[in-house]
Amino acid sequence: MNRSSNPRANHYSYSVYSDPAMAESFDELRFSGPIGELLARAQEEVIARFLEPVAQRTVLDVGTGTGRAAIALARRGASVTGIDASSEMLAVAKRRALAARADVSFQQGDAHELPYPAASFDSVICLRVLMHTPDWRTSLGELCRVAGSRVVFDYPALASAAALQSGVRRIAHVAGVRVEAYRVFSGRAIRSELARHGFRLRDAHKQFVLPIVLHKRINSPAATERVEGILAKAGLRALLGSPVTVVAERCASS
Repeated sequence: MNRSSNPRANHYSYSVYSDPAMAESFDELRFSGPIGELLARAQEEVIARFLEPVAQRTVLDVGTGTGRAAIALARRGASVTGIDASSEMLAVAKRRALAARADVSFQQGDAHELPYPAASFDSVICLRVLMHTPDWRTSLGELCRVAGSRVVFDYPALASAAALQSGVRRIAHVAGVRVEAYRVFSGRAIRSELARHGFRLRDAHKQFVLPIVLHKRINSPAATERVEGILAKAGLRALLGSPVTVVAERCASS
């Protein structure tokens, strides 16, 4: 779906990622430096664990962006398709896949209206998308529709420090500031929406108690792992951890 035919195209989630400069700098902004590398590595390990066995599995990566997750899964033996609304992000993804010698099929399309029949893929993944997409319920419904067995996605938790940042950004957005005013989610809302589409939550991984921006400022993976380990042992990660990555399975009766 091109932007001209998309009624949601004025939403920031389309305009921000259609900027060639953003596409080129996306990975550096989010995954550069020691903490960025820690984030990327942890994310890849969690997704691979949730999709086991990865080899030979057909996977759709919705909102693939620069293709990081798609490439990682392809290198583990999955047959991967990456879809994104931004042609600029896809251009970077194709270049990265070629450099990595990863066989990924990329296609332009919208998370609200995926161009595939029902149950087209064994599994569907979707990272850092539902927090930004204009209509997250429609998007999640599309993930479930085209997934044969599993969906894996992430979201910032309502009960976490991310909720404070989200609130500040949403106020700034209303005031006219150009900012990614993402939303946060409760576990109850996620489970309820999954159930509506015939899926049940199988497992969840909560990453950090402290804000990622704070860890990046400290810029020490050893300190991050030590502090977060202490907080996890105290039970705070289970209560306040974010972002949350979940895997849900299609119910047998669906």
